[in-house]
Amino acid sequence: MPEPIISISGIRGVLGDSLYPENIIKYATAFARYTNHGRIVIGRDGRLFGDFVEELIESTLFFAGCEVINLDIAPTPTIALAVEALKADGGIAITASHNPQEWNGMKFISSKGIFLNSAENKKFLEYAESSGERIPSLNKLKQIEYYPSFPDYHINKVLNIKSLNLRKIKQRKFKVVLDCVNASGSFILPELLKKMGCKVIPVDCEGTGIFTRKPEPIPENVKKTCLAVKKNKADLGIVVDPDADRLVLITEKGEPFGEEYTVVTAINNVLKKTSPEKRTAVVNLSSSRAVDDVVGQHKGKLYKSPVGEINVIEKMKAVHAIIGGEGSGGVILPEVHYGRDSLVGIALVLNEFAGFKGKVSEYKKELPQYFILKAKIDSSGISSNKLFNEFQLKFTEYPHNTEDGLRIDFADSWVNFRKSNTEPIIRIITEAKTKSKASELQKKMLEEIKSA
Repeated sequence: MPEPIISISGIRGVLGDSLYPENIIKYATAFARYTNHGRIVIGRDGRLFGDFVEELIESTLFFAGCEVINLDIAPTPTIALAVEALKADGGIAITASHNPQEWNGMKFISSKGIFLNSAENKKFLEYAESSGERIPSLNKLKQIEYYPSFPDYHINKVLNIKSLNLRKIKQRKFKVVLDCVNASGSFILPELLKKMGCKVIPVDCEGTGIFTRKPEPIPENVKKTCLAVKKNKADLGIVVDPDADRLVLITEKGEPFGEEYTVVTAINNVLKKTSPEKRTAVVNLSSSRAVDDVVGQHKGKLYKSPVGEINVIEKMKAVHAIIGGEGSGGVILPEVHYGRDSLVGIALVLNEFAGFKGKVSEYKKELPQYFILKAKIDSSGISSNKLFNEFQLKFTEYPHNTEDGLRIDFADSWVNFRKSNTEPIIRIITEAKTKSKASELQKKMLEEIKSA
């Protein structure tokens, strides 16, 4: 029987194929042991059949002697924030993030409200592979508490960001097309936007769990939403993935703002409102060079980490960064909590746009212009380490970084090869000053892979 994908990003698999009751119970039981049978927050991204997985995990934790707090349908960042705020011993977000409809999974959260790091993950997985424990006697079983109103706490925490000029945002009366892919953002995001004085035009915000498009919020998957922005003459479009930790924007022209530019805009807003000595940011190694330029404009410091939310967070803590994130549309603001959070991202980009007199497309033109292309190949039967070593030797004269796959920096462009944490693929990311140069570099690298 196929096994689920196990990585620093949790566990993901196809229901009935690589994800089935036996291994769901196995990993839920292991997490109960890892947290010493303590207080665990759970919630799900709302996708189809997620309720069955939730019931299985809830029952497993209960019979393992844990106190369970169930948020039901909630974004992953809301679940993580609840672990921190409610002083729980851990959390499980039941989600497959941007993976297709038939997938589901589990993201494991430590008592700090952040994902398990590599050392913690290793210890947890050791519990999964060791023999289990007997169910405690009935008089030792704890309670299950349902807490569907916790998202209100999350919204209020975001609205209280110190640098947020809520009055100015409300004055702009932004008309926003919102696409939540019928998942966890469907309930919390319209409420947040309305409290910020926005008029919300919903697209797939029914919360049915049925995806009407491929859930990853990349340009080819959000064409319907782009058309809705133009048709409704909206100021912008907002798109999130099923567990609402990634934020992607659409300009008033119905054109993608660029997922890389979500974190660029958020960092731009936070740094300009921060004293110079505190202007420190962190992004991952696959993020756009536009971040480097913006941080440079503010005379700040920029650090980079391997891809993966926990990697960015650990680097942020180490260098005392005030803002960070990932180029896939994830924004991290420690003031709210350490974790990628579309609610935080929405607040910061609207704060930035409210202070700009022009339109969203005009704002985008004022940012450093780069073109990033992302391709992927099936990694089945490929030794990624061998492939990366060959490329490192082939381009040895250029600066390179091997912290996360292989990144090679050319004079006015770069390429990053990395094995995905969540899918059986190798990602090839190229960026240059023009789309044609980025495309040319990507084509060259794909040809090099074929010949290798």
